[in-house]
Amino acid sequence: MTTWIIHHEPVLRLGAFAVTFGLLAAGELLVPRRSLTASKAVRWYSNLGLVSINSLALRWGFPILAVGFASLAQERQWGLLNTIPAPTAVRVVVSVLVLDCAIYLQHVMFHTVPLLWRLHRMHHTDLDCDVTTGLRFHPFEIVLSMGIKIGVVAVLGSPAVAVVLFEIMLNLTAMFNHSNIALPLPVDRILRWALVTPDMHRVHHSVIPKETYSNFGFSVPWWDRLFGTYRAQPQEGHDGMTIGLREFRDPKYLHLFWLFIQPFLQAKNTINT
Repeated sequence: MTTWIIHHEPVLRLGAFAVTFGLLAAGELLVPRRSLTASKAVRWYSNLGLVSINSLALRWGFPILAVGFASLAQERQWGLLNTIPAPTAVRVVVSVLVLDCAIYLQHVMFHTVPLLWRLHRMHHTDLDCDVTTGLRFHPFEIVLSMGIKIGVVAVLGSPAVAVVLFEIMLNLTAMFNHSNIALPLPVDRILRWALVTPDMHRVHHSVIPKETYSNFGFSVPWWDRLFGTYRAQPQEGHDGMTIGLREFRDPKYLHLFWLFIQPFLQAKNTINT
């Protein structure tokens, strides 16, 4: 089974992406959480355009990606888990949790280090949150993130199947928790104990700095609760909150060209601390 998953990784990832994107996009039409404030056409062509650019950046930037490196590490017995006798299921669960925690810490770091914030703030200049916002990351950030994941895989010795499952999980949960879907409040309260919900993550996209510096998790909410960065609700409520950054409110910044050069633009007080 694990060999089949690794062999069919591209098909699995693309299929999971397409199905999840379609379901969430339909859900946003049927039960939207908030009214959109900016042009959906402009936002979607820009945010989805980044997907193609980021795919090319990874292909050109790395001779081997995280899954391929995991296979190599497993073959050559590199990394901690390859030196410890443990069932495959345990190694997979540990790897997924450690990788997810690493992405949480990476996210905090990209908000804290000025140079890295310049890369990441483009994600926060979206004036609305929907399924495409979960795909809106600068190519430089995507390349750095892949380098970090490869480093974690190298030290940990994660099984390749765990990396495949993690990459799929991260992609799907990022789309889900950025989606503009109205979940019933009782469902949201239960889900957010095990999964980052749209209402939970939307707080992170608030224009208020103390809210931006909260709810960093993408998949599970446990790291925010453990490290004290969890915030239950925005102070203005989900209908009243403003999404984005105060420094970049002009709709022109939603266009793909401006997204690409965003790290090089000047803005005052752009560290969200």
